[in-house]
Amino acid sequence: MQNNKQTMEATVVLHAKAQLGEGSLWHPAEKKLYWIDIEKGELHLYDPATKADRHFTLGSRIGTVVPVKIGGALVALQNGIHFIDTKTGKLTFLTNPLGDNIRFNDGKCDPAGRFWVGTMGLDFKEGAADLYRFDADKTLHTMITGVTCSNGIVWTADKKTMYYTDTPTGTIEAFEYDVSTGAITNRRVVIKVPEGNGSPDGMTIDSEDNLWVALWGGSGVAKFDPRTGKMLLKVNVPAPNVTSCAFGGEDLQTLYITTARNDMTKEDLDKYPASGDVFTVNAGAKGVPANFYAGDPAAGHKDFIRP
Repeated sequence: MQNNKQTMEATVVLHAKAQLGEGSLWHPAEKKLYWIDIEKGELHLYDPATKADRHFTLGSRIGTVVPVKIGGALVALQNGIHFIDTKTGKLTFLTNPLGDNIRFNDGKCDPAGRFWVGTMGLDFKEGAADLYRFDADKTLHTMITGVTCSNGIVWTADKKTMYYTDTPTGTIEAFEYDVSTGAITNRRVVIKVPEGNGSPDGMTIDSEDNLWVALWGGSGVAKFDPRTGKMLLKVNVPAPNVTSCAFGGEDLQTLYITTARNDMTKEDLDKYPASGDVFTVNAGAKGVPANFYAGDPAAGHKDFIRP
């Protein structure tokens, strides 16, 4: 680790006390932070203007959420990928590739509007999980196998590189990415999280193609330059298990950060009472707008009511 790296301090913006806060994503049109509590099966929509945090209880673990161009969102639940009407909470089932003892985890949409979503074993079995690509025509493709805990995924501004992490590896990998087909090739490691900084979880990318990586067990978010592999900055968070981050706000310069409190002892929670809360920091960088799913979830569903 560089000794001269900068540090910043995050502050609580929402006393959420989430069991496993995750999946932060800024909806640029609605000007709301979408985030989830995996273990409670909740999708949250936080409005910074009013401080209101509306949520839907979905009856199943939720791994991630992405917005849909026609309105609403896709949610990856324990029982499959669904469309959710974010006004009513109504779910429409789309597909489910999951076997027993597997759940969906992190995911995002690529620049062409395909939904990439990974999985993990409920028992964290090594190599039991996969990374899928759910295209606009609702076909599902297995893109990476032998994963243990599929996590952060982002694409560069030129649409030529995809970054991805399998958390237990402690690394961020890069792939050459073909925006026209969704194909990925030339897999290689570009970042190794320095010892003592936890494990890479969710991540986002800024307008200069630097990566901002949530550090599970590392009490922070690290900014990395993937071209050099160096850690440039660390945002300190007063919670050990930091899970995801997303740039939001009018100018996309506010970094929102989710955390978890599950599996922490009473002593841990006494020491880190803000665990499970949502934090913010003005990180001195600008994010990029979220990609939306380009498909029409209504296709083939007679009872589907467009939002």
